Amino acid sequence: MQTIGEEGIALIKFFEGCKLNPYTCPGGVLTIGYGETGKHVRPDMCLANEQEADAMLRARLAKEFEPAVRRDVRVSLKQQQFDALVSLSFNIGAGAFHRSTLLRKLNAGDVAGAAEQFHVWKFSSGRVLPGLVRRRKAERWLFEGKDWRATLAAEHAAAKKA
Repeated sequence: MQTIGEEGIALIKFFEGCKLNPYTCPGGVLTIGYGETGKHVRPDMCLANEQEADAMLRARLAKEFEPAVRRDVRVSLKQQQFDALVSLSFNIGAGAFHRSTLLRKLNAGDVAGAAEQFHVWKFSSGRVLPGLVRRRKAERWLFEGKDWRATLAAEHAAAKKA
């Protein structure tokens, strides 16, 4: 049974950041830890440390998003592909992933076409968010087996020179 690897966890943590106190994310949702949302997240709650946030993230991925990717994807996946899809599903929701063109293309054997679909998921409340653009690039690079950290760093360095 495939589970998310440390590279996928690292990508999620990099983009979510860790907040021990609740905050409202750009999408208007009450959030805590590494992107934890839901009815159990209350304005008065507080996490003790990053280890508690890590445990919460891993438990949610194992309970909800890893099974969703395993259930929906009908082709064999490399570890980095699975990691990228779990990260995407965690961020957009398992239902949106289930209905996505990305998933349809992947299940049809069009891996390159599926990779091209990551960029579609860059909107929140109808607006393109730069953070989502960067995250989708990183997820695509991971999906394609590239070093997402090095590629992000190179892109950032190039942007600073421009």
